[in-house]
Amino acid sequence: MNVLIINGSPHQNGNTSIALKEMENIFAEQGIGTTVITVGNKDVRGCVACGFCYTHGRCVFDDEVNKIAELFEKADGLVIGSPVYYSSPNATVIALLDRLFYSSHFDKTMKVGAAVVIARRGGCSATFDVLNKYFTICGMPVASSQYWNSVHGRTPGEAQQDAEGLQTMRILARNMSFLIKSIALGKEKFGLPEEESRLVTHFIR
Repeated sequence: MNVLIINGSPHQNGNTSIALKEMENIFAEQGIGTTVITVGNKDVRGCVACGFCYTHGRCVFDDEVNKIAELFEKADGLVIGSPVYYSSPNATVIALLDRLFYSSHFDKTMKVGAAVVIARRGGCSATFDVLNKYFTICGMPVASSQYWNSVHGRTPGEAQQDAEGLQTMRILARNMSFLIKSIALGKEKFGLPEEESRLVTHFIR
């Protein structure tokens, strides 16, 4: 079993890394492998609605998005970590996730998702809400913890002082591990939930 971790911070060893590392350690204890990709320092452009992915199942821009899509398809879970910029995820994270989720056509049903947000002070819950929407639009169960998945810190390393935030990360990783293992057992015994043909409606007046 493997969890793909996307670090949306532009700082390689910043506070987002501290939060995600806390989860990595628990995943290792639980026998779950991790693959960590840092994207905050990458040049990722936004979607241009060209429609290429409709027929090709991948984005027309052959950058980090298509590489990550291959890892995501093989993963049992996805953790997205982002610093809070103006009460939302940073622009690189949004650009990447929009294209990743829209252009990749593989079945994401029952892959477990978790969002992790890091801020100096405010904007955590708004950013948390934005990231969770990527999971809930495609049949991905969302892992939870003892509190909203946030850690506080501004200067590099300051997140180490947020004892409650780091405990929240550890509990999140344990809960996510449990869900991944439970879903794997459920698939063996019951299979995936029954699918229906997709209905799409438009409300235009």
